[in-house]
Amino acid sequence: MPNTKARVQATIDFPRKKSHRSCKAPPTISKDSPSPKGPPLSPRKRLAGENLCNITQYLQCSPSKQKKENQPVTPSKPRGRKLEFVLSPLKRSPVKLDILADKSPERTPFSVHKGDETPRSTARCPPVGLHKKKDLWYQQTKQVLNTAIPDRILAREVETKDVTHFLLNHVCGEKPGSLYISGAPGTGKTACLNWILTDLKEKLGASAPIFINCMSLRNSQTIFRTIADELFGKRKLKCRGKDFAKRLAQKLTCQGPMVLLVLDEMDQLDSKAQDVLYTIFEWPHLTDSRLVLIGIANLLDLTDRILPRLQARPKCKPQLLNFAPYTRDQIVAIVQDRLSQVPGESVLESAAVQFCARKVSSVSGDVRKALDVCRRAVEIVESGARCQAMVKSKSPVKAPCSPGLKKVGLPHISQVISEVYGDRMTSRSGSECFPLQQKLLVCSLLLLLRPSKVKEVTLGKLHDAYSKVCRSQQMSGADQSECLSLCSLLESRGIVWLKQSKEARLTKVGLKIEEEDVEHALHDQALTGNILQKGLQCF
Repeated sequence: MPNTKARVQATIDFPRKKSHRSCKAPPTISKDSPSPKGPPLSPRKRLAGENLCNITQYLQCSPSKQKKENQPVTPSKPRGRKLEFVLSPLKRSPVKLDILADKSPERTPFSVHKGDETPRSTARCPPVGLHKKKDLWYQQTKQVLNTAIPDRILAREVETKDVTHFLLNHVCGEKPGSLYISGAPGTGKTACLNWILTDLKEKLGASAPIFINCMSLRNSQTIFRTIADELFGKRKLKCRGKDFAKRLAQKLTCQGPMVLLVLDEMDQLDSKAQDVLYTIFEWPHLTDSRLVLIGIANLLDLTDRILPRLQARPKCKPQLLNFAPYTRDQIVAIVQDRLSQVPGESVLESAAVQFCARKVSSVSGDVRKALDVCRRAVEIVESGARCQAMVKSKSPVKAPCSPGLKKVGLPHISQVISEVYGDRMTSRSGSECFPLQQKLLVCSLLLLLRPSKVKEVTLGKLHDAYSKVCRSQQMSGADQSECLSLCSLLESRGIVWLKQSKEARLTKVGLKIEEEDVEHALHDQALTGNILQKGLQCF
């Protein structure tokens, strides 16, 4: 039988490796001991004492510091694991010497020899400061062409004198009265009045003006609560909504300083029976009244056509002051006065300003539109100059740069005017036609405004006429909610304007451009031209 006893196996002795977990301290290397044999360790694995394994002799100082005669050398301690080698003194490249010489030539101790300079291109471009100066010219020009209240009012000397005389006579003389200022948009009504109020602030004294923009009101009835909040503080006058007018009339007839009330966009206060406007115009003529009223609106015949009852009461009829549209010479004077506030060379050419003034004065006489056109043209030129500078900086071939200032000329003004006063009845691309449903809606609005002098209709009446037109042409029309959406799209195109109401059917719609322009654009199409020829009576 085989022997089952366990046999003792022979063990093999392998050479022991030094464990990295050994707790023995690393051997210190003295200065006089020879360098260890074997391959050098990597810098990461070297300890503080092993950092000089590749150096045959311990260095007493940094290699960059050279010994000088008759000066003792102080030994320096090694810095951590930083390797130190004996190197020759560094030689600076001629490129760096050139840069140092350019920056501070008086402080550079080296001399640049001929032939060591960095080669440069022969074309000379304007310095960086010139580009910054150009940008500063453009920025300052755009700032002075804004539509804010200017430092001085030009071409409105007669109107300024009349308004100043009215304020001194009524407010300072404690005499109640009313003034109605009319004029087209952009003729300087609000800007002129604000400038006069700022100038007469000390003379008016305790009669601080109450300025309310009626466009910010939800409806016409909220004007009484807004006036009460401005006079006595927010929510100080507590009463029912219908009693606000009576309470305000009582407060305005009691003793106290004169109250100056300015209502901008006053035509937005029209109501069903015009009771709001009648009540406000009657306040200055109450017994012991201390109210001075100034109303501003675009309608020239507000007091005659919308408020006929004022004719029967001459005492309640306000003084009238009309601001005529700006002429070409006046617009040129205003724009040139703004440009003169920028020091240095003018960005806009004189011919470009004349062309802009002639176009704007022939269309609307709105000076704000002229300032917007000029500012937009400056933005186009500035953008083109920046793009051109970026292309030149990225191109490998350095072309000579033009140091002159790029100005706004006739092509830039013409481009902006074509965008502003272009044909709104067609798209800007030219290929896409005006939507058919919107054309039918404009036709219906034009048929309603033709026979009457009224320049606005309600959405319900417009939808009824639009439905008749669609039925006559055997087309499917939109309902009333979709009709309101179509009117909103037309408003975004600048063709109609909308005045919202609580009920969608009572929303008022009117044309924003001339009827002749609409007819000319719609007569080009066979369908819309046929509808306009037949008229609404045939439907």
